[in-house]
Amino acid sequence: MTEIFKIIDQSRSIGIFGHIRPDGDCMGSVTALYNYLKDQYNEREKHIEVYLDSVPENFWFLNRADEIRTDFPNNNFYDVMLILDCGSLDRIGAAQAYFPNAKTTINIDHHISNTKFADISIIDLESSSTCELLYTLMEKDKISFSTAEALYLGIVHDTGVFKHSNTKKRTMEIAGELLDKGVSSSKIIDGTFYEKTFLQNQILGHCLMESSLALGGRVILSFISQKLIHFYKSKPADYDGIIDQLRITKGIEAAILLIEMEENEYKVSMRSNTFVDVSTIATSFGGGGHIRAAGCTIQGPLSEVTYQILNAIEKQME
Repeated sequence: MTEIFKIIDQSRSIGIFGHIRPDGDCMGSVTALYNYLKDQYNEREKHIEVYLDSVPENFWFLNRADEIRTDFPNNNFYDVMLILDCGSLDRIGAAQAYFPNAKTTINIDHHISNTKFADISIIDLESSSTCELLYTLMEKDKISFSTAEALYLGIVHDTGVFKHSNTKKRTMEIAGELLDKGVSSSKIIDGTFYEKTFLQNQILGHCLMESSLALGGRVILSFISQKLIHFYKSKPADYDGIIDQLRITKGIEAAILLIEMEENEYKVSMRSNTFVDVSTIATSFGGGGHIRAAGCTIQGPLSEVTYQILNAIEKQME
């Protein structure tokens, strides 16, 4: 990180980017780094901007979240382009346009499927989240309450409130140190993880009612159609938590949620409980993620997409 801050010190323009359809770790990491740098440098020293393709409403409470840009002007150029929580270049969407012209590109991530696409890659597979990794790179006495709050958000979301197997002793120790900064655990966990809107509960209820079992009852599947999306006028954030609710069904090894993005194109979210490596499956379809939580996008008829995913899971079960 010393080398990275040398580069930042020598740069005038800095762009911070996260992946498309940002989750808690993505939102937390870009906001944490943005707050951290803004606390260190004034506007005359550094021009710092942060970009996401959208900002989920339940994360608006974070300091400076209102400064995140969701437009991508085609004339922007950055001395340093910092890309967080992204395993591959295509995951940053429209921001790819800035990549070729940036003097230095830096990727900070924790996904096993990371392709190391940047000039400098800091990848730590032992970190539960990009936010946990960021914490280890920052100077502890320079972490403000606003930065700590964003870091805690990312750790909470990528560990499933400290339930997933990626939760290590270090994870809990870091979470405790962030609480010492004044972070409210209940505010973040209840407000961004458990609390659901009435619309989210309706969609969750639909997915549970319409779910089905496969592979001898070891896999549970559910599906969100374009018809349902249009009926509820729902957004991607409205599907948060559905896959995790499917995963905790008794006797289940793997859970699959298919979301119809357009005709013959499906966003696939996968979770596993014990031994199925969903990251390997997702990577084989051009996606990525963690061993127990991953996703990808697959084109084709619903029946064929479902067959391909189940076939890949069945091979691991065998």
